[in-house]
Amino acid sequence: MNAETIRGLDAAEIKKQLSEGDETMFRLRFQLSMGQMEGIKKLRELKKDRARIMTVLREKELAAQKEGK
Repeated sequence: MNAETIRGLDAAEIKKQLSEGDETMFRLRFQLSMGQMEGIKKLRELKKDRARIMTVLREKELAAQKEGK
């Protein structure tokens, strides 16, 4: 998921994506600890997606604060 598609979403949808990503990361970490998953490429992608989502969410918060002033 790239930043442009995330920016097109509203705040509620972004938070939903964030919670879904967190849940998926938890499952992948659990699988890694049990030795069921060989590669960590998917986990790395999810971490980066989570960072992108949080960045866009923060941008929206700052824009809302700026408009409120």
